[in-house]
Amino acid sequence: MTIALERIRTLRQQSGQVTSSRAPQPSAPPPAAPRSAAHTVEDLRRLLRVRAPTGVARTMTDVDRTLPGEEIAPGLRLIETTLPCDPVAQQLCGAFDRREAMIPTRDVLFFDTETTGLAGGTGTRAFMIGTAQWRDGRLHVRQWLITMLSAERDLLDAFAATVYPGMFLASYNGKSYDAPLLATRFRLARLRNPLTGLDHIDLLYPTRRSYRGRWENCRLATIERQVLGVVREDDLPGSEAPAAWLGYLRGGSARNLRRVADHNRQDLVSLAGLLPRLAGAGCA
Repeated sequence: MTIALERIRTLRQQSGQVTSSRAPQPSAPPPAAPRSAAHTVEDLRRLLRVRAPTGVARTMTDVDRTLPGEEIAPGLRLIETTLPCDPVAQQLCGAFDRREAMIPTRDVLFFDTETTGLAGGTGTRAFMIGTAQWRDGRLHVRQWLITMLSAERDLLDAFAATVYPGMFLASYNGKSYDAPLLATRFRLARLRNPLTGLDHIDLLYPTRRSYRGRWENCRLATIERQVLGVVREDDLPGSEAPAAWLGYLRGGSARNLRRVADHNRQDLVSLAGLLPRLAGAGCA
C-alpha cells in the first residue's frame, strides 16, 4: 500500500501536478495608501458627474464659515447692534399718536423674519428673527439666527422672551406673512404664542394709502429709497435668503448668509424710520 502511494506521488510530479496537500495561498495585496480629502472630493464629483470648479481647487478649510454675533445656545446665534435714531424718530422719542391713543415708543417692537421659503405653510420655518426697539434715544437691534434645524425651539424661546403684555408690534406685511408663520411654528413646537392678543401695526397698509400710485410699487426697498433716502449696496434680495441659509447648512460659505443678516437689519432700521413719518402724517 505504501509503495502504491509513493508511485502515485511520483507520477503526479512527473505530470507537473502539485503534490502538496495544501494549495498555495495568494499573497495579500499591499494596503492601499490613504486618500487625501482632495482625492475624496474628486471621487464624489466623478460619481455624481459634477464638474470641478474652474481655477484652483479649494479644500473645506478654505471655505469662509465665519458668522457675526455669538452662539448663545447650540446652533443659535445672537447678533446685537445699537444705532442712533434718525432726527425724525428722535422728535417722537417719547410717544406717537395713533389716533385713538398715544403709544410710548419704548413699547413698540419692530420685527421681521427670514424664512426657508415664501409660500408659507407648515413646511416653512423662520431661520432668523430680527427685532428693533427704541431705548434711550438709540435703536437696539437683535437678530437670532439658527445654524441647525434642532435649534428652532431655542430661537422661538429667545424671541418670546423679548415680548411682554401691552407691547405694540410693528412690521411690513407682517400681519399677512410673518405673524401667521410664527404662530404656526410656536404651535408646532407646542409653545405659547407670545404675539397673541398684541396690537399689530402693519406699516404696509398706511404706506399704500399715502404713496400708492406715486412710485412704481410700495415695496419696502422702494419706500425707503424714496422716503428715507436709503440706497442699499450689495443687498441680497429676500427671495435668495433660503438658498443662502441652506447652502451654509450644507457646508458652503457664510458670505451670503452674512448678507441676509445685513438685509434683515436694514429692514428693521427702515421700519423704525418709516413709522414716525407715517405717524406724523396721521397715517399710522
